[in-house]
Amino acid sequence: MTTAIPQPSVEGLVAEKPSLDPNLRLRDVLNTLPKEVFVKNSRKAWSAVAINLALVGLGWWALAIAPWYCLPFLWVFTGTAVTGLFVIAHDCGHRSFSNKTWVNDLVGHLVLIPCIYPFHSWRIKHNIHHKYTNHLEIDNAWKAYTQEEYDSFDAIERWAYRGLRGKFWWLASAVHWARLHFQWWNFEGKEREQVKFSSLFSIATIAIGAPILIATTGFWGLFSFWFMPWLVFHFWMSTFTLLHHTAPEIHFQPAETWNEVEAQLSGTLHCDYPRWVEWLTHDINVHVPHHVSTGIPWYNLRAAHASLQENWGEYINTNEFSLASLWNITSVCHLYDAEKGYRTFSKMS
Repeated sequence: MTTAIPQPSVEGLVAEKPSLDPNLRLRDVLNTLPKEVFVKNSRKAWSAVAINLALVGLGWWALAIAPWYCLPFLWVFTGTAVTGLFVIAHDCGHRSFSNKTWVNDLVGHLVLIPCIYPFHSWRIKHNIHHKYTNHLEIDNAWKAYTQEEYDSFDAIERWAYRGLRGKFWWLASAVHWARLHFQWWNFEGKEREQVKFSSLFSIATIAIGAPILIATTGFWGLFSFWFMPWLVFHFWMSTFTLLHHTAPEIHFQPAETWNEVEAQLSGTLHCDYPRWVEWLTHDINVHVPHHVSTGIPWYNLRAAHASLQENWGEYINTNEFSLASLWNITSVCHLYDAEKGYRTFSKMS
């Protein structure tokens, strides 16, 4: 007699929310937020830069002197601190770090050096995600493909997609980075020049930095000081994006039924992480107010979330970082059907 292994359920990850008034506009939601959540604070913004740089430096110093058995913990710490630098660049991309565009661009490029991430290409593509969150045809952040799109892939693409929507989700950010963010020829006009500059800047930093690191610390130094923290950074980026935007009851809508308020208020999730992760990554987990308005700086997200919870709490979805949640989502949220929602590979085939 054999015992059946219980299969992950698509039910119960996120409760269904009541329907929003179709006449509601995003401006109506914004008007309920305290005005002070939109106010930039230069001291808090620049303090975050200084603290994050110090923490990354501390991680590198510790990696240089620590015994081998401490290295995994230090890779996680340093990579998470690098993720915090990315969150600062995230504010720069949304122009919520500084009132001066050139400051946002300068800081954004500099703090992304350890990530080797082209600032302008990420900024432009990420803003598309915010404008068209959960739009089935346009959104570009962790949108599951339809059966028709999946069927059009060759064997290697299907294999890769099955892995990235499954238990290798933690590599999805690195694949996204490599495939989409260095192709300046896919942009037009001023944006092409901006993306080209950012791409060449990132390429130059690794072309200069990697040989110096190898010359001074060897290939092990390149692996330990850069590659492993970089891999941890992409683990967090993959996980943040997955848990912010994926659950069985989070719906992607075609153009004819897509609603901006529903997408920004109910189409993304607030996700709780261990406090040390939230501190090192500047509350990027407090995600709903960031979608309601990208103009809210990271240090005001909790106050904005408290206001949204008070006024619109019945429409807000929540989640929690856990192995169980990651296992369930990566077991059932594979392909997307506009009428039925998420389907597993086995149910769609």
